[in-house]
Amino acid sequence: MNQIRASGADGTPAIGSGSVRNGATGKGTARGKSQTGRWARTIKRNKYLYLLALPGILFFLIFKYVPMWGIIISFQNYSPYQGILHSPWVGFEHFERFFTNPDFFILFRNTLGINVMSLVLFFPLPIVLSILLNELRHQLFKKMVQTIVYLPHFFSWVIIVGITFLLLSHSEGVINKMLQAFGFAQIDFLTTPNYFWLLLTLQTIWKDAGWGTIIFLAAIAGIDPQLYEAAKMDGAGRFRQIWHITLPSIRNVIVILLILRIGHMMDVGFEQVFLMMNGAVSDVADVFDTYVYRVGIKQGQFSYSTAIGLFKSVVGLILVIGANKFAKRMGEEGVY
Repeated sequence: MNQIRASGADGTPAIGSGSVRNGATGKGTARGKSQTGRWARTIKRNKYLYLLALPGILFFLIFKYVPMWGIIISFQNYSPYQGILHSPWVGFEHFERFFTNPDFFILFRNTLGINVMSLVLFFPLPIVLSILLNELRHQLFKKMVQTIVYLPHFFSWVIIVGITFLLLSHSEGVINKMLQAFGFAQIDFLTTPNYFWLLLTLQTIWKDAGWGTIIFLAAIAGIDPQLYEAAKMDGAGRFRQIWHITLPSIRNVIVILLILRIGHMMDVGFEQVFLMMNGAVSDVADVFDTYVYRVGIKQGQFSYSTAIGLFKSVVGLILVIGANKFAKRMGEEGVY
């Protein structure tokens, strides 16, 4: 009687079905416990490595991931008094305002133009410089050169721009004084729009080209010395060794850094441009970062400026994904 009552309408024993469900649930629970156990054993086995990585993990969690919740205000008319939870929702209103703004194309042109010039002129230099440093055989001289080229990286942009003014100022600049002394006409370097993007790129090269060699020098140091010895036995000179061994060996590093650099095509940097900007070059100097400062900080339009920042981030993400897919199609490893 108990067995009949436990049967379903089609004659299938209900008790058996329940046993199957309980068995499936038990297996899922077992798999979950097994996975948790493996994670616990891995953390316990590498506890010191995880402890060493903990400050970096906390940094990214606190300063990178948690603040991402703030992008919500780009869809609101945010008021500091009302807060995120009570500010009125406006949807894509700020994005429509930004894309229909007549200044949008000027900002986009300037930002993209400065980054393209920096990518073409600046990005290859750390590679070339690292190869040249690697070819130096006198260790003391090599360390002196490395120190000299690293040093500008630690200067603030205020110092860099101050040195630029001392060199290129129209009235008191050293270069214009030299031109005047040799009978040449003085040049308005700082107030001529055609020179502005190039000046920014040259400043970046002087400040960060040496610092950018660190990763490439580390990659070159990991190349098997036996490859160079075999090339020497085959009669290859230094240039052929660089072309056929050094560059192919660090190609993956170059591709990864190039992909990451492309992801920053919408990010020029505020401080350098702001310090170099003046009324005569404002048409070619105004970029997304300076515009955000002007409307977001000075005018208090927090939601509008956050929408601009979100637009930059989305474009950067698209560029990274696209560049990574292209690199993989070309046979490279890519970022992921």
